[in-house]
Amino acid sequence: MPAPLIIVPSSETLPESADVVVIGGGIVGVCAAYFLARRGLKVALVEKGRIGAEQSSRNWGWCRQQNRDARELPLATQSLALWEEMAADLDEDLGFRRCGLLYLSNDEAEIAGWARWRDFALTQGVTTHMLSAAEASERGAATGMRWKGGVFSPSDGIADPARAAPLIGRGIVAHGSTIHQFCAARGIETEGGTVSAVVTEHGSIRTRQVVMAGGAWASSFCRQLGIVFPQSSVRSSILSLMPGARGIPDALHTARVSVTRRGDGGHTLAISGRAHVDPTIQQLRFARSFVPMFAKRWRILKPGNLSALSAGHESRRGWALDKPTPMERMRVLDPKPSRRVIEDILLRARQLLPALTTIPLQASWAGYIDSTPDGVPVIDPAAGPGGFLLAAGFSGHGFGIGPGAGRLIADLITGEEPAVAYGQYVLSRFRRRDFGKVADF
Repeated sequence: MPAPLIIVPSSETLPESADVVVIGGGIVGVCAAYFLARRGLKVALVEKGRIGAEQSSRNWGWCRQQNRDARELPLATQSLALWEEMAADLDEDLGFRRCGLLYLSNDEAEIAGWARWRDFALTQGVTTHMLSAAEASERGAATGMRWKGGVFSPSDGIADPARAAPLIGRGIVAHGSTIHQFCAARGIETEGGTVSAVVTEHGSIRTRQVVMAGGAWASSFCRQLGIVFPQSSVRSSILSLMPGARGIPDALHTARVSVTRRGDGGHTLAISGRAHVDPTIQQLRFARSFVPMFAKRWRILKPGNLSALSAGHESRRGWALDKPTPMERMRVLDPKPSRRVIEDILLRARQLLPALTTIPLQASWAGYIDSTPDGVPVIDPAAGPGGFLLAAGFSGHGFGIGPGAGRLIADLITGEEPAVAYGQYVLSRFRRRDFGKVADF
């Protein structure tokens, strides 16, 4: 079933022209469109389905600096402030709060790894607290267990995946721009090597600037333009419980299960890293690029089923601009969750947290998490023809760093000094094969 999601209305009329067309209504796309609209640009955001309906509403909702890859940490830090800024500007409750994130462990090697990250974080002005056995056990009292240690990141927090992207989308309209749902972008027209229009199923929009923020669909779209973007997706299963449990930390991670308090008072439950690889032709195409990532994670990734082949998001086919595309045949990626994983999550959570024992299941769902070979996104204004900016491959981290990514995109398009360096995000790093280590999820 689909994950819980607020529905927002579309703008009535597709504009003939726009300063910027943003393709994709996930958290990155809406944040980019929002910051561009705030700067006075006329933006049209086009989405093949509903705003936030894919992975942006199917994630944990964590907005963290803790354990971030060094290349993403600046975006994560900036995003925390921007979550608060956006909520104030929109006068909307995005579900964001700095509740702190709690990690507990009985694995000394894992605790030592967290301590090394804490030492690095201090050099970046980020504070996290290592917890002694007594402190970890006290903070984790809801588990009734003794823990060897843990870490608590007080300035990190969570936002509500059911609310965030749709309400930011509402803010795009409030700032004078437009959103268009059930309006798939079929392709891009160029003149003299520069973007001249975006062709949608409902007509063309003249523009000189496009942001491709299509999530798991981005590589297939890029292929139509002759752009090679190595991207692969895994299917992650997740569930939520009804409200009623008390005394559980708002955001808790253990090797057994991770728990997040939802905006409605219920809890989202997941097992970190437990995902399925549903094979596609695109995966075979980029298999060599992903060998290091799969080698690192082979113990936690499981073979999946063939559902992704028919979903169309990793298609190698070309398509015409005057006929329906795979995006129109699959408006929202809504794969079936793994029953075995859902049962395992529920069992583990109720064993770890007795307060959940009698709380009924609310919903379960799955989503496709798109990734790059190094687990770090591409944000690149020079990835294709002039005026084409690619922003995809957020590797399961996009929800938390979406605001920072959106602002960086706005900086790059408007010519302002980028708030963070972006050299580590350029697409060409994969052609050089010097893109560095694989990031941790």
